[in-house]
Amino acid sequence: MSQLSINGHSYFADAPPDTPLLWVIREDLQLTGTRFGCGMGLCGSCTVHINGEPVRSCQIQLKDVPADALITTIEGLHPSHTHAVQQAWIEHQVPQCGYCQSGQIMQAAAFLSQNPNPTDAQIVEGMNGNICRCATYSRIVGAVKRAAEITREGNKNV
Repeated sequence: MSQLSINGHSYFADAPPDTPLLWVIREDLQLTGTRFGCGMGLCGSCTVHINGEPVRSCQIQLKDVPADALITTIEGLHPSHTHAVQQAWIEHQVPQCGYCQSGQIMQAAAFLSQNPNPTDAQIVEGMNGNICRCATYSRIVGAVKRAAEITREGNKNV
């Protein structure tokens, strides 16, 4: 049995050590905001943060999660769901089908924590590897720029 710290709560996972973190999060803990996409770490739908870094949860096995890891899923990004990225996503009406959005948001939040005032080219590079089947990439870039603005305006949730 493994103990995990997810979204500020302690959980016990009774899963085999080679179970992908994604399945522990979704199936065992019922935190279903993190999505299964490709299962190969190529699409980004399953992105979570481990100690603030974006990680493809389909590619990390339970046994490889550090014992002291702080894991954040889309459900824990901000308690009231008003993280600057979430606000910007709504303002820019980014989702069409919405399937990739939790991974996109988690990637954007991690990216902005490292680069709070990015250029368009830096946003494109920082979001590279997160696939949107609906191709809302221009809205994604706009929303990431807006999230940076929201943060500079005083909302320090990033």
